[in-house]
Amino acid sequence: METLLRQLTHGNALVFIIILGIGGCFQNGFHITVTSSPSSYIQSFVNSSWIGRFQETPSEKTVKLIWSAIVSLYALGGLLGSMSVRCIAGRFGRKRAMIGNNVISIVAAVLMFTSRTAQSFEMILMARFLFGFSAGLGGCVHAIYLGECSPKKIRGMVTLTSATFISIGKLSGQFFGLREVLGHENSWNILLCVSTCFSVVQLLTLPFFPEAPRYSLIEKDNAEACRKALQSLWGKGEYQLEMQDMLLEQAAIKGETSKSLLELLRDTRVRWQLVTMVMVYSCIQFCGITAINVFSFDIFKEAGIPLDKIRLMTLGVGVSEVLTSITCGLLIETVGRRTLLWGGFGAMSAIMILITITLNLKDYSFWIPYSTVGLIFLFVIFYGGGPAGVLPSLTHEVFTQSYRPAAFVFTGILRWSGFAVLGLVFPFVIELLRSFNFVLFACMCLLASLYVFFYLPETKGKTLLEISEEFKNITLCGKRLSNDKTMETRL
Repeated sequence: METLLRQLTHGNALVFIIILGIGGCFQNGFHITVTSSPSSYIQSFVNSSWIGRFQETPSEKTVKLIWSAIVSLYALGGLLGSMSVRCIAGRFGRKRAMIGNNVISIVAAVLMFTSRTAQSFEMILMARFLFGFSAGLGGCVHAIYLGECSPKKIRGMVTLTSATFISIGKLSGQFFGLREVLGHENSWNILLCVSTCFSVVQLLTLPFFPEAPRYSLIEKDNAEACRKALQSLWGKGEYQLEMQDMLLEQAAIKGETSKSLLELLRDTRVRWQLVTMVMVYSCIQFCGITAINVFSFDIFKEAGIPLDKIRLMTLGVGVSEVLTSITCGLLIETVGRRTLLWGGFGAMSAIMILITITLNLKDYSFWIPYSTVGLIFLFVIFYGGGPAGVLPSLTHEVFTQSYRPAAFVFTGILRWSGFAVLGLVFPFVIELLRSFNFVLFACMCLLASLYVFFYLPETKGKTLLEISEEFKNITLCGKRLSNDKTMETRL
């Protein structure tokens, strides 16, 4: 572990990871939680701006509809942003794609900041869409960029930092949303722009860092740029083993262009990889963590926690997720991806069942509501230390270079459409099922745990071509889903 940490600090890698993170996945995490605190103020602003424009009071249904649009347009923007990653990152490169993405975030912040003065809720709608587009595009490019810069020995630790920055973003959104900070009526438009300050920092500093080494060698065939990038990030050396791994991958996909989403879905050579992504991403979206992040106030209220303590509880949830994500970074290269995934999902399933029990017994004793809070914290710990931490590394490792951009488009669609569906449906589910909605989440976690345990191969310490071979050998009822004759011929 000491050797790994020394390698992180030997070159410019640690600073690069931080700069990349604050303009990447941090933005997504921030915007997931930041709208919870000022929601009533924004709805009040929509009401007053409608009156000022039309000289009539809007109906409660109209205000709720506009507020729902403000929330959902972020998810729509994220979906379109993640779908554009193959086109933008492939054409302009990882570095220039991130730099351009910051400009979108800045434009969104200008619209959001001036919307209050302009008395225009339409500007809020447009800003939320652009924030979503920036978060969707930036999150995908962030993960690709990290993976293509990482040496094999610490690839899991480095790519996991994207999950850490999502957690830090969530915590920042909760912190700045406190009434004592910016969570009051006169500053809601400033609150929603805070994350753009970090985009400005990345815009000014990222040009001084190199393009992704793997992109430079495999797609641009520039070995010298690849070597210089590795030396800049990780210190002096020839990096022959790392470059040899890239050259083998380049030879294996020689003549293949970057795949489109349709080509990815049709290709039988990556069938198991696609099945794995569908299973893991679907289960992680509906495992309950999004519900806890977005609707934590309602969940703690349902548990019987006093209203004056709920804000501190939600902030504590954010702190727990950050700390466990960092802990996962220290474990992923020793414990392995597969164990952290199936163990994390399994524990989360059991915890959800216990939460259901405590919510139904909350009136029997004063301490039971607080046990529910403890279980939620425990759930977040297993989530951050398992699925959330492993997923960025897994997504990068199971696809080779020509498939990777399209794969991130695919996983982006899974992530953002799941987020939109859950945001739309969960308020009605929690009203209908009350505490029993957590049983649904428990089933999803159990399903993911069983799939990972029985089918997912370990990717720790393996080259991307070795991982592809592992997936090719998976069987279902004695039959292979993958057809890899083309790849075998090339190899």
